[in-house]
Amino acid sequence: MLVTTTPIIEGKRIVKYYGIVSGETIIGANVFRDLFASIRDIVGGRSGSYEEVLRTAKDTALKEMQTQAAQLGANAVIGVDLDYETVGGSGSMLMVTANGTAVKIEED
Repeated sequence: MLVTTTPIIEGKRIVKYYGIVSGETIIGANVFRDLFASIRDIVGGRSGSYEEVLRTAKDTALKEMQTQAAQLGANAVIGVDLDYETVGGSGSMLMVTANGTAVKIEED
């Protein structure tokens, strides 16, 4: 399935619009990851463990959105927007949402 942030797909004609589709995921951080991230904040550098959590959450939300689009009969999702939010009392959980418009594009 073709997924793009643009409102059109260059060189392709959209033949049907199915509507908005979305995927959501919420992932919690754990105490060890928080501890190592805090150390990274002090000494500098990137937090690979948090980056991996972000990547996993994003991929899960996109996959869920694509599954919803496919169930409608779409073969592409256009205008995709990704949002990241922290949720929970202490902001210890990360919510990622992916939204877009499911469409059918002409086949080659």
